[in-house]
Amino acid sequence: MKLNCSRKDLVDAIAFVSPVSGSRSPNPVFQSIRFQAESGQLRITACNGEVWAERVFQANVEDTGSLCIQGKVIQDLVTRLPDGVVNLEINEQNLELRAGASDWKLMSFSADGFPSIPEVEPSSKLTLSHTELTEAIDAVAYAVAGDEARQVLTGVMMRYNGSELVMVATDTHRLAVTRLIKEGIGSSVNAVVPEKALRLIKSLPVAGEEIISLEFDDARLIVQVGTTKVVAQLLAGIFPDWERVVPQQHTRTWTLDRAELIENLRRVQILARDSANRVRFGGGTESVLITARSEEKGEAKEEVPALMENGEIQIAFNGEYVLQAVGQLSGDSVVAQMTEPGRAAVFRPSSTEGAERFCVIMPMAWN
Repeated sequence: MKLNCSRKDLVDAIAFVSPVSGSRSPNPVFQSIRFQAESGQLRITACNGEVWAERVFQANVEDTGSLCIQGKVIQDLVTRLPDGVVNLEINEQNLELRAGASDWKLMSFSADGFPSIPEVEPSSKLTLSHTELTEAIDAVAYAVAGDEARQVLTGVMMRYNGSELVMVATDTHRLAVTRLIKEGIGSSVNAVVPEKALRLIKSLPVAGEEIISLEFDDARLIVQVGTTKVVAQLLAGIFPDWERVVPQQHTRTWTLDRAELIENLRRVQILARDSANRVRFGGGTESVLITARSEEKGEAKEEVPALMENGEIQIAFNGEYVLQAVGQLSGDSVVAQMTEPGRAAVFRPSSTEGAERFCVIMPMAWN
């Protein structure tokens, strides 16, 4: 393999695929990025066994070939190279990289064991503008589970029935839902997509209003825009019956200014971080008292004016969960709907215009 290419093209390609390669993976292939030099182009690919990301761009190729190199190392290097042309060449299983006065020799290994991108024969499809899709992903992705013990919860459930797109994520402590009424954007879909694949789709190099097609078969998702591609294995398993988790009734309501609530929560989180993010909310008649305590650092109190409907209640939540949920809601004010201190609460925007979004959050112990 011997070629030269634009540093900018190389940086952009590696930046796109690198979130897939994991430095903590025990498999060196999944820590690496594959470089594949073909006639007139360089193909950059990363894979974690579940998601593939690929980007192809023009290059001056003298000799074709392929290799794998550790993803973090090559990303750290190319982002610090001077602008201009980058020369790449394999020499005795090392990658020689030259750019300006920089001359590097990096250890590489054969690409023979790198998993090929699987073929997808689509049986269903969704089409949305990149802006709509990004907003829908952001509305729920914060609630995806980080624990691999229940792999199905590390993704987002997507369901489309011909007129309504519902996306749901949960880590069992909170549940985020967005519902978009939109006819004619595709065929029936019911899939759980890895959150990492959705983050890649968000970063596709497209304008906001450009239409994105998500194509599904029984086991995989593929999204391709020009020479950039994302392929993901759909997550197997039974996604929780999320509709049973959403409280159907509430007896207490707070309506609060969204920006003021966020500002107050950010301040009390300075101390709440020392106590598992526990933030106490005390509802009175015209305001909500927000408190947090650190045994070593002190106590914080903030007060937010609120419109109340039977709002006198004392309840504690993970403050970071509330911040993330409220941060993804639209409008000037947010509504918290509750029943009792030990039961789940629903946070939703006060306005019902546009897509429906809400988050169900389980309370924490008061003490």
